[in-house]
Amino acid sequence: MMQNSLRTLFVDELRDLYDAENRLVKAIPKMDKAARSEELRSGFEHHLEQTKGHVDRLKQILVSLDEKPSGKKCPGMMGIIDEGDEIMNEDFEGSVMDAALISAAQRVEHYEIAAYGCVHAWAKILGEDKAADLLSKTLSEEKATDAKLTEIASEINDTATSGSTEEGAEEENEEETEDKRRSRTTRA
Repeated sequence: MMQNSLRTLFVDELRDLYDAENRLVKAIPKMDKAARSEELRSGFEHHLEQTKGHVDRLKQILVSLDEKPSGKKCPGMMGIIDEGDEIMNEDFEGSVMDAALISAAQRVEHYEIAAYGCVHAWAKILGEDKAADLLSKTLSEEKATDAKLTEIASEINDTATSGSTEEGAEEENEEETEDKRRSRTTRA
């Protein structure tokens, strides 16, 4: 039987988001661990707490709709998380890894912004004012996170472009010092 109800679609997408957010609660700590920039790590830690709040809001919305707060497998988020895992397994170092992590994180944010934008609009159409308010707050947080990632990326991308990282600069200095020692030893 074909389901042709906006409410059915609304609930279906809320469950999809519920699964997506729960997956992110597990994925964000991995990204945090892979990040080198303290500002990026702090951003991931902050967003993890927000994401836990998003899970709670979605649960609250589903309960208010007399629906079971359960997830529907979200293949979109699974794919985005898989891409992020692939990035973390690459040999990128320092600011280049951070730039790659920001790219992965922004894919997540853009997916969520699109999904929350739709369910927010549907909640308003369906007269689900409480849900619309909670979804509006979540959508605003997702947009703010995306903007913060763009801000952090500006500095990190500049560092990645120059090819130098703090770690790389330290390693170069150590290599130069070692070369000078060898040179003096060879001359003596």
